[in-house]
Amino acid sequence: MRGEGDTPRGTRKGLCPRDTSTLGSAVLDLSQYLPILIFIFIAFGLSVLFVFLPMGVSRLTGAHNPDAEKLSEYECGFPAFEDARSQFDVRFYLVAISFIIFDLEAAFLFPWAVSLGETQWVGWIGMMTFLFILAVGLAYEWKKGALDWE
Repeated sequence: MRGEGDTPRGTRKGLCPRDTSTLGSAVLDLSQYLPILIFIFIAFGLSVLFVFLPMGVSRLTGAHNPDAEKLSEYECGFPAFEDARSQFDVRFYLVAISFIIFDLEAAFLFPWAVSLGETQWVGWIGMMTFLFILAVGLAYEWKKGALDWE
């Protein structure tokens, strides 16, 4: 049994799946994205061209005559004293990682100081928690002797 008019019972006009009168306005017009797609293809093509064209031109026009002198290591204006593949002490990496951590901490500290008026106590407590965690990590490194250089 049908309700009022031609719409099935329990549905409203325009919401019935069989009603296609409003379907045309709901379909997304993908032709609006065509300029963006063209731009992406052109940008990708130019980037590939700028990478591979100079490599191809140099391969075609340049002379490739390797000898022992051209293939040798050359550091700071003079030949290397020892093998370039020697192992580094792990302390170099620990110091480098510590530097990166505290450098990023400084990078976070400056924007926080500028926006402290807007963030108020929540921002202050968040930054103090961050600095406390970094201080605990620094104290741990110091206690374990990672900062001692012998």
